[in-house]
Amino acid sequence: MTVHLDLWKLLAGLGIFLFGMFLMEESVRTLSGRAFRRIIRVYTNGRLRSIGSGALVTALLQSSSAVSLMVLAFVGAGVMNMQNAIGVIMGSNIGTTLTAWIIATIGFKIKIESLALPFIGLSAIGLIFFRPGFKPFQVTRLLIGFGFLFLGLDFMKVSVESFAQTFSLEQVPDYGLWFYLLVGTFITALMHSSAATIAIVLTALNSGLITFDIGAAMVIGANIGTTITVLLGAIGGAQVKKRVSLSHLTFNVVTGVAAFSVLPAMVGLVSFLVDIRNDSLVGLALFHTVFNILGVIIFFPFLGPLSRLLTKIYPDYKVILTVYLEQTPSEVTDAATAALRKEIGHLLAECQLYCLRLLRIDEKLVFDTDLPIEINRRRKYTLDELYENIKLLHAEIFTFYSKVQMQKLTEAEVKELERLIYASRNMINSLKNFKGIRHNLDEFDGSDNQYLNAQYVLFRKRLVELYHDMSRILTLEEKEAQYRSLLAAFAQIEEADNRFIRNTLKAVTEKKIQEMEIASLLLVNRLFTQSCRMQIYGLKDLLLPQEQINNFDSAIDARAGMAGVASQKTKNRNEDRTADKAAR
Repeated sequence: MTVHLDLWKLLAGLGIFLFGMFLMEESVRTLSGRAFRRIIRVYTNGRLRSIGSGALVTALLQSSSAVSLMVLAFVGAGVMNMQNAIGVIMGSNIGTTLTAWIIATIGFKIKIESLALPFIGLSAIGLIFFRPGFKPFQVTRLLIGFGFLFLGLDFMKVSVESFAQTFSLEQVPDYGLWFYLLVGTFITALMHSSAATIAIVLTALNSGLITFDIGAAMVIGANIGTTITVLLGAIGGAQVKKRVSLSHLTFNVVTGVAAFSVLPAMVGLVSFLVDIRNDSLVGLALFHTVFNILGVIIFFPFLGPLSRLLTKIYPDYKVILTVYLEQTPSEVTDAATAALRKEIGHLLAECQLYCLRLLRIDEKLVFDTDLPIEINRRRKYTLDELYENIKLLHAEIFTFYSKVQMQKLTEAEVKELERLIYASRNMINSLKNFKGIRHNLDEFDGSDNQYLNAQYVLFRKRLVELYHDMSRILTLEEKEAQYRSLLAAFAQIEEADNRFIRNTLKAVTEKKIQEMEIASLLLVNRLFTQSCRMQIYGLKDLLLPQEQINNFDSAIDARAGMAGVASQKTKNRNEDRTADKAAR
């Protein structure tokens, strides 16, 4: 009688296993995420400490990919150097072998159902009684993940047992161990989990579907395939992230090739330490650990040279974000002040670009050409990338301003520079306001409430109208015309704000929106209006002389006073004015 492999049960078991791994990783990360990040960030000073920290955190998190991505983040942020990052990645390869040990020593040594089902059943009850976000809830998720992990193993084990009784290795063509090395690499790269591949290998080895040598070759392949996650995480990233991903690939590939080239000798060493005929699972777990330790021993003396080589392959390059400051000497104060004024105008345009994209408005409605930050790029920045680059641009502006301040300046020059830096700070604060309401605006756009949809459209319209006014003001040559147009633009912002409040009150009366929606709408309008004011304040300090700036401020204060000091809206405007003055 021919017995077929129960493929669906095997795949279901694999899925349950992966889901269990995911629950365990997420729960442990939530429970002690800060502690793990602190270990990776702080306790990695030195080669041995970085290797030890990488091994410890990976053993606890059960995910070398998660640790490697954490390393990418810290290196990209500049809080970890390249040499220590390589050490952590080397240690993570040792730490990830704990999965094989757990499966080999527990997973197939007991009746799996007796371990898995109580964990799942009791933890499921805990999920009902404990509230999400609290530690008991995360502990129950951890335990239920542990149960799913072993239940998945049981499914895989049962699915192949009947097939294994009628299966003989003599039926399989001799493809050579290279073939199984590539199979292990491909499966891991496909699933982004070396632990899942090793679980499959141990299941096959336990059922007699593969020999120990084939299992060892597939485990080596799993170590190579796990590098795909970090490689994908570094795509389009900074040079330093590319170095980390290449170091991960280099370490795993070189270690894998070295272990594969002396595979008979390594199998012989493991056979000397463990009886692989009677305890092949523990033997394979030991092999997994030994060949990773071998890799650390090989690479340990070359951490420094490898770090320097990777720096040569992916050298640091300075991204020039400024347009007017790069070639302007700060010692020539007249030229430096003029360049600074133009650069802040450039900063304003980039801030406007970010706001347009955040509200998904076609930037061609405001700008005729691509802005300088992206003009030489093959692709547009994401919103987060654009935000970070605008912040860096502002930092470069402030650095240049500090250099100009160190020169011998007249009192008039000092005040002019101060006005310019006030303008840049208002612009960047306006940007932060918009970033803060991004999530709310997305909710309005995707809401089932038609009133919220309409307000989202209205915000877009208000922004485009403002930017058209600002573009027109920038083309005016007479200061008096600019002054009057700035006051008119500010008045339009206030009128739009008043109209929004009136419409919202009416919508509340007509019960078109609910309480939580009211709070969100008022908050978004508050920050949106404040952001628009700040951009007008910035343009005022950028364009007008001191006398007209004083007149503008007096006119705004008088307008606020006429509206009534006791009103909330006047209070809000006064807060904006106070913030503007405080920047001075």
